[in-house]
Amino acid sequence: MMNSLSRLRRLQAFPILIISGLSFIFIIGIRWTGALEYLELAAYDVFMRLTPGISSVHIPIVLIEISEKDIQQQGRWPLTDSTVAEILTKLTNCKPRAIGLDIFRDIPVPPGTRKLNAILKRNHHIITVMKFGDGGVAPPPVLRGTNQVGFNDIIMDSGGIVRRGLLFLDNGETVSYCFDLLLALIYLQKEGITARPDKTNPQYLRLGKSTIRPFEKNDGGYIRADARGYQYFLDFRGNGVPFPSYSLQDLLSGKVDPRSIQNKIVLVGVAAQSVKDVFYTPYSRGLSGDKQIPGIILHAHIVSQLLSLALGESSPIRTSGELQETLWILLWSLLGGFMGFRVRSPWLFSIFGTTGLLLLSLTTYLAFLQRWWIPSVPPAMTWLISAAIVTAYVSNREKKQRKTLMQLFSKHVSPEVAKSIWERRNEFFHGGRPRSQKMMVTVLFSDLKGFTSISENMEPQALIDWLNTYMESMADLVMEHGGVVDDYAGDGIKANFGVPVPRRTEDEIAQDAIKAVACAIAMGEKMEQLNRLWQEKGLPTGGTRIGIFTGPVVAGAVGSPQRLKYTTVGDTVNIAARLESYNKDLAKNSTWRILIGENTMKYLDNQFKTQLIGEANLKGKYRKINIYRVFSGEGTGSSEKTGGAER
Repeated sequence: MMNSLSRLRRLQAFPILIISGLSFIFIIGIRWTGALEYLELAAYDVFMRLTPGISSVHIPIVLIEISEKDIQQQGRWPLTDSTVAEILTKLTNCKPRAIGLDIFRDIPVPPGTRKLNAILKRNHHIITVMKFGDGGVAPPPVLRGTNQVGFNDIIMDSGGIVRRGLLFLDNGETVSYCFDLLLALIYLQKEGITARPDKTNPQYLRLGKSTIRPFEKNDGGYIRADARGYQYFLDFRGNGVPFPSYSLQDLLSGKVDPRSIQNKIVLVGVAAQSVKDVFYTPYSRGLSGDKQIPGIILHAHIVSQLLSLALGESSPIRTSGELQETLWILLWSLLGGFMGFRVRSPWLFSIFGTTGLLLLSLTTYLAFLQRWWIPSVPPAMTWLISAAIVTAYVSNREKKQRKTLMQLFSKHVSPEVAKSIWERRNEFFHGGRPRSQKMMVTVLFSDLKGFTSISENMEPQALIDWLNTYMESMADLVMEHGGVVDDYAGDGIKANFGVPVPRRTEDEIAQDAIKAVACAIAMGEKMEQLNRLWQEKGLPTGGTRIGIFTGPVVAGAVGSPQRLKYTTVGDTVNIAARLESYNKDLAKNSTWRILIGENTMKYLDNQFKTQLIGEANLKGKYRKINIYRVFSGEGTGSSEKTGGAER
């Protein structure tokens, strides 16, 4: 039995696995087209915004921002070389570790060009910018070919949001470093930190205490992204501007305390909106103009991240491999299928579905806090899709099962039995119909005594009404006692006790036998009540013979899908039928007579008054069986046979 149930559960689980697998394949296919990239990057942005920022106290970066007001005071843009020279002179006097000039100086802007060139050549800790993309912008002529020039190209995803940084570019002949990395390396020289290949994987960059793995085209939520150059994930320092900032006018007028700049990195750049050096970040929360940040602040974030990585204050954002991500998505698809299989109620589905999404979000967010970017959107979609489809599949299957079961049993069992049958349907239902199986059942046959002569003397409609009164009363008693009406044959009734859910213990089999005998006695007493009622109405009276036997049968559904019938067959059924028709003379002087076989008798535990009729060969049977007659009233055991009367 347990092996059969295990096999049945495996068969039920197979469609669930198929549905979950197809949902997984569907989402993987959609993801591979890039259709989910926008949502995955949006989820990444949410996690980035929810990540606590780093205190500005530990960020050795100062900004000199050139605002609209500064440009108006200078009366022109770009600034002249003499103004830039004055800026650099004042800053170098404050003894910073590095100065980053995020202003293009590809062509001279006199006056003051010689002075500016002299300052740039003399101070090797000043880093200027150039640009590769969009036609390119050359570095200052005086610094071409030196290590004081870094590119300031920014990688933007679709929608213009900056999420990745670019450390260097290698064209096979020369390696060009980014503006931010050069500034960080100058600062880190006093810490004894340089950029070098990782010992474990020489293709990776080792910067101080951190190894920065290069971005690959399918990392995280990206699908076939442009991964040229040495890219990595940016980790912003938090919302707002966590860096000390001064205006150009503050610096030129001497309002900047040199101690606020000493031993720090100073970034000089444009914050004026008219210059259009602005970018969207994960903190923008929208694509309106006021959500952008100036390039100087963006570079400050990048430099700050590189310093934190080198000093061990943070770790790079990492991604798992494509195989691990695929298995992660598959896991949630299977979990969704399992949830859909177990949960039926729409209310519970909503609760468990939402709980699953919250758990997924919490898991991926906690992983993000540990600097792991684990996909959340594809698992969420497979979770919901698998759960929804499996729920629909199981509900449809159960609807068909319920329809079949109701066709087979609803008219022949009590509501309590019907509920039990439905709750335990997996024990006997398979393939759209009850499974055929061998089980221990108590079978009851009853027949209406004298019906032939009665039918000859009544009008058709009166006869049918009279018969229906009897049949309905007897069927109700079968259902009240937990039995299942199997068949109506003319004036006879066949009922089974112990179907369709198999009995596993002797106690359960005994309870079925007791219920069958109790039902038979109730049927006899009901016959007496009907006779009194019919006598008052001037209708014929009748009697009933009942045979009961307990034993193994084969139970199952027979017939076409449109006309299924659940029945029992086997030797037990035949013996019960023979007991009903055995020695009809025993019923001559009484309204009802109940005969049971020895197999039923042994389960009654002396609960009924019985009489041993004798040992007999039933018609069609070679083996003799002991036959007992049951009487109303509580029993104390079986009386012995004495001339056919009870002693």
